[in-house]
Amino acid sequence: MSGKRKRVVLTIKDKLDIIKKLEDGGSSKQLAVIYGIGETTVRDIRKNKEKIITYASSSDSTSLLAKRKSMKPSMYEELDRAMLEWFNQQRAKGNPISGPICAKRAEFFFYALGMDGDFNPSAGWLTRFKQRHSIREINIRNERLNGDETAVEDFCNNFRDFIERENLQPEQIYNADETGLFWKCLPSRISVIKGKCTVPGHKSIEERVTIMCCANATGLHKLKLCVVGKAKKPRSFKSTDTLNLPVSYFSQKGAWMDLSIFRQWFDKIFVPQVREYLRSKGLQEKAVLLLDNSPTHPNENVLRSDDGQIFAKYLPPNVASLIQPSDQGVIATMKRNYRAGLLQNNLEEGNDLKSFWKKLTLLDALYEIAMAWNLVKPVTISRAWKKILPMVEEKESLDFDVEDISVATVATMLQHTKGLENVTTENLEKWLEVDSTEPGYEVLTDSEIIRRAQGQADESSENEEEEIELIPEKHINHTAALQWTENLLDYLEQQGDMILPDRLVIRKLRATIRNKQKMTKSSQ
Repeated sequence: MSGKRKRVVLTIKDKLDIIKKLEDGGSSKQLAVIYGIGETTVRDIRKNKEKIITYASSSDSTSLLAKRKSMKPSMYEELDRAMLEWFNQQRAKGNPISGPICAKRAEFFFYALGMDGDFNPSAGWLTRFKQRHSIREINIRNERLNGDETAVEDFCNNFRDFIERENLQPEQIYNADETGLFWKCLPSRISVIKGKCTVPGHKSIEERVTIMCCANATGLHKLKLCVVGKAKKPRSFKSTDTLNLPVSYFSQKGAWMDLSIFRQWFDKIFVPQVREYLRSKGLQEKAVLLLDNSPTHPNENVLRSDDGQIFAKYLPPNVASLIQPSDQGVIATMKRNYRAGLLQNNLEEGNDLKSFWKKLTLLDALYEIAMAWNLVKPVTISRAWKKILPMVEEKESLDFDVEDISVATVATMLQHTKGLENVTTENLEKWLEVDSTEPGYEVLTDSEIIRRAQGQADESSENEEEEIELIPEKHINHTAALQWTENLLDYLEQQGDMILPDRLVIRKLRATIRNKQKMTKSSQ
């Protein structure tokens, strides 16, 4: 007769490991045996997956999660949620935080939330708050100054020691960063109102997406852009499979990056693509992803491959804005390429501004921003690392060839764009920088933090309708596609100004469709 199974209490880290194994196809029965627990426990962990991940993502300490065995709630849950939201935003901005500042803010939220009774934000309360969320240190002593050279130098020296200990090459060191993009904003007298970019004479539209760039320190491995839009299936996508887009597309009701999307991107896109790239270079499948302290970046406990060889490391809050590579001209160059590309397309199509504005869709914008990212040169990216890894910039500068698109080049395009000939230099610069400070995460006011802590829907999201294609998708068979290709070729053959390479592209497409048609017939 078998004895009673010994009771096993899992740590938060154990639960995270089980969640990863379940997502990778592990069975509840196998995991129950491995961890010495019941299958019911495994199913409960699966059921509470998002809650566990969210808790772990807000933690500051890997070692604390390896010891902590429960997610004991606060006596004042609404206050706890509000304080954690506020704390994460302050840390992301690099604002100074101290015990007294936290106590004062907690007292404010307590009364703003309309909670009953007396509340004393004592040292004991602060200690318990830190323990609940595995926060190692509440104090950020350095002010968020424009130049904290000492802190920068300390971090850079420590980081160089770290990559030497880990034996990492520049090809194995990555940076990712988010930014907002007003994808349908054209140069004119521009005004920006929370997520909208408007031009006088045009109806205000929801036109903001979040974009995340990621590349290694050499600039030779650029991952596909990660784009977060509002709709799961925007109208312009029609029958387009999101897997076939030139970007990795996700949706979120406010078009913001969030913890869940970032984790999906890390596990399903970043880790596999980095492994594939390093294999192709004959390098060890080991890499570090350098990140800032955005509230949408999960903790390093969550951002780690199964074997622990691909992981995240965080920039200190007080130096991120000064040395984060993506902020050193990389994102700005991509956005300038994007807007120059829009103008070039408008010129080539011979449209006036109004018709171009009307026709531009999110799908068009995604192809254009993907092209803009492809045009960012490796040397532009490697230079952005010079404050952290000066040897990378010196090595890659030998490959310098052509300058990136300049403001002067964009100004010349404007002079040939109908309706924009008289745009001033000041308005041009405003247009190019209209979203330069737009974050990739949602910045909440105190009122919004309070509503969210109380579980209320955001006002902006009430009665929002998902932007979906209302017309049933039309299936296009091989015969119809082939006929349209034949017609397009006939048209091109009649055009005397059509160059040969363009015809060859269409002919190659026709051959591909014919092969697909033959394969379909042979399988029937």
